[in-house]
Amino acid sequence: MRWRDLAELVRLPAALTVPGDTLVGAAAAGWPSRGRTAALPLASAALYWAGMALNDWSDRELDAVERPDRPIPSGRVRPDEALGVAAALTGVGLACAAVAGRRPLAVGTALAAAVWTYDLVAKPTAAGPVVMASTRFLDVLMGAGGRRAALGPATALGVHTLAVTAVSRGEVHGTTVGTARTAAATTVGVGAAAALGALVGARGGAVATSVAGPGLAASYVAAVLPAQLDVVRAPDAGNARRATGVGIRGMVPLQAALLAGQGAVGAALGLMTVVPLARAGAKVVSPT
Repeated sequence: MRWRDLAELVRLPAALTVPGDTLVGAAAAGWPSRGRTAALPLASAALYWAGMALNDWSDRELDAVERPDRPIPSGRVRPDEALGVAAALTGVGLACAAVAGRRPLAVGTALAAAVWTYDLVAKPTAAGPVVMASTRFLDVLMGAGGRRAALGPATALGVHTLAVTAVSRGEVHGTTVGTARTAAATTVGVGAAAALGALVGARGGAVATSVAGPGLAASYVAAVLPAQLDVVRAPDAGNARRATGVGIRGMVPLQAALLAGQGAVGAALGLMTVVPLARAGAKVVSPT
């Protein structure tokens, strides 16, 4: 298995969209793991990559018909290699979570279980988008060590994921106008909630938070909504695929808006440097 094939199997650059989850959770909970929080973005990335490898392993027969260019059906990666990569990355992710403490590890274990449940059981069912949304929800809570203070931002990222996953189901055969409209409305609602949360949560009238939070929330909506409206106008597979990719990358400005809403404006602006990297990476390795 060549490195390029491995990168395609795990959707390597798409993992840039997950480290912000645990940072948001940690900021909301007052950075409970302190310096050990640095291990949690690594845990998120490893578990994300594990899920991508497992996705291709579980879809190998379907991909042989619908996406024969993917690593497994094209013969560039053996099924047992993909399954081994998924298992190894799951172990790496849990080991990184353990560095941050017992509570992050407990939530990380639930996250790993949700990832494997989605790929092996839930994906083709009606519960699929909900289970996928739970992975982002749990990823944020992992950063918070399961603390309730992170429930709000965890819900925001979970709801966004639910909408993106619903649209992604139309990447091969197209989706419906109703699904696209719901996703677009969700984006507007999540963006408005993030902006309002930053305004309400600005500690002591902090100008940076009250400006950066709504501004980053607006950038999230501006990044994601146009592609979703294209799907409303023409719900074909191509538009669904583009909206899915944009929706995945749109996680980053949403995470940044939620970080800014917690007063971590510097971290939020730093996280935004990931956006051009994720966009450039998507031109080399597809995030979907």
